[in-house]
Amino acid sequence: MKYLMTLVWSLLLVFMLNYVVSSILAVEFSASTSVVLGIIFAILVIIISSVIPNEPTPEPDHH
Repeated sequence: MKYLMTLVWSLLLVFMLNYVVSSILAVEFSASTSVVLGIIFAILVIIISSVIPNEPTPEPDHH
């Protein structure tokens, strides 16, 4: 479920970013480019989240 929601949110955010940037630059909006970039972004987020450890760092002992 977390992978599906990661994909959904990344697609939504990349669509929004692509729409805004294409409007500012006065170029045609391309949905296919947004989908490809959204999938790549989702894969990168999933890889980064799997590399980062979940356990907290141990507190150093001060003697």
